[in-house]
Amino acid sequence: MTGTTGARLDGVGVVKQFGGLTAVDDLTVHVEAGEVVALIGPNGAGKTTLFQCLTGGERPDAGRVLLDDQDITAKSPDARARLGIGRTFQRLAVFPTMTVADNLGVGAENRTNSGTVVRVGALLLGILGFAFEDIRRHRARVEEVLDQLDLQQVRDAPAGTLSTGTLRLVELGRALCHDPRVLLLDEPASGLDIAETQHLQHVIRDVAASGVAVLLVEHDVDLVFDVADRVYAMAEGRLIATGGPDEIRRDPAVLEAYLDVTYVDVEAPS
Repeated sequence: MTGTTGARLDGVGVVKQFGGLTAVDDLTVHVEAGEVVALIGPNGAGKTTLFQCLTGGERPDAGRVLLDDQDITAKSPDARARLGIGRTFQRLAVFPTMTVADNLGVGAENRTNSGTVVRVGALLLGILGFAFEDIRRHRARVEEVLDQLDLQQVRDAPAGTLSTGTLRLVELGRALCHDPRVLLLDEPASGLDIAETQHLQHVIRDVAASGVAVLLVEHDVDLVFDVADRVYAMAEGRLIATGGPDEIRRDPAVLEAYLDVTYVDVEAPS
């Protein structure tokens, strides 16, 4: 993977309310460059709402979002993307009539910080056969990510013809082609089979090893405990525990709120 200069992402005292419901209640989280951090909790815990506040889809009612200490709380999702925040979605967001390679190309073409008019103009010139240096680099990045995600065999297939599991990888590939400094993954293992999930685990670790900060919301706790350096556990909009995977899998509050006992390794007393 292309070397990347990662960034630290902080959510500080984030509060988000919908009517009389407090979906996120004074939550503070952070993820460092090169680190994998997971956010877990039962349905309705507020994970996706927090995720939206961090990515700009929702504006918090209180608190701040910082990227390398720069306050980005008021910035739009597009502005955050230009600063290096990439994301995937809980609901698949791919272009179904475009090929896999072209879907990834959308991410690669947005790597530049140039304005929209410049980016669109460069794209049109590329379609007409004018292979500028930026376009060559974008195409090379697409090839790298196709290889990284084992998607070369479906590179020319329309995305709409593929399985949900494969489309999860396509969406991840598009985010990676943008060369994010921080990558937020919303349930990336949803719809993946065992082999695909194992491959995803390796990809996430490779991305973090390249310097990217990775934050994922995920229900597959086996994946979380295998891949995460740190875990935040939420319930009813609040943080109930934070720590390493071994700490979280044994935390009484987490067990009561979320985890099935089958996920806990209990050592027999000596």
